[in-house]
Amino acid sequence: MRSALYTGLVHHRRFGPKPHALRYRMTMALLDLDELDALHGKLRLFSRNAANLFAFHDRDHLPKDARAGATLRGMVEARLAEAGIAIDGGAIALLSLPRILGYAFNPLSVYFCHRRDSALAAILYEVNNTFGQRHTYVIPVADGATGVVQQACDKVFYVSPFLDMDMRYAFRVEPPDARVAIAVDGIREGQRIIAASFAGARRELSDAALFRSFLAHPLLSFAVVAGIHIEALKLWLKGVGLRARPAPPEHAATIVRREV
Repeated sequence: MRSALYTGLVHHRRFGPKPHALRYRMTMALLDLDELDALHGKLRLFSRNAANLFAFHDRDHLPKDARAGATLRGMVEARLAEAGIAIDGGAIALLSLPRILGYAFNPLSVYFCHRRDSALAAILYEVNNTFGQRHTYVIPVADGATGVVQQACDKVFYVSPFLDMDMRYAFRVEPPDARVAIAVDGIREGQRIIAASFAGARRELSDAALFRSFLAHPLLSFAVVAGIHIEALKLWLKGVGLRARPAPPEHAATIVRREV
């Protein structure tokens, strides 16, 4: 199976007049969308669209207005089609946090979209904020690209009251293999404002590995949300001003066109 677990470190750093930093350990799941039903049948501690210690629910990633019977693969392929990208049934793998004890919050989930020849065609960055809103950045990968993938796009979606909207994201990605790494820099006028990253080592997705992960991080999803609010309080106490929340983008996805 292509699905796996990745355990490693998350780093957050804020630059500028009020610097701030934190780091913590995390285990993320890489889930091949075509293997979800097989994982549901194979694993005792993991379920799809059903309660369990670990669970993946399609509705955590589908649009809130998705029609009945809509599939996550179908949604991703529709986003790719908007960008003029066809993968012809190639593998789609999602790096994300599954639900733990029925709860999950994913500040960032990443879809690796491959063509049938296994070449990486596009990466989708699905961003959630704590206001229940979601937005996806769809970015093609250059033909023939290997190794580290570097991409960029303008920020159009509000994620924090402590960050301005006039920012550009720079992504640096090591696609999943023996390890995976995702780094995101927020850049304004050529200067890094924020930097966030996750780098982890691959482990087999098994009941034993899931149980060990639960023992190490039993309240991981709750801790992510609590940590966001605690760090927000620290920033506020440092005197970082609040930014008003604008209306979300009209469209649920931003399509970044391939450079010619």
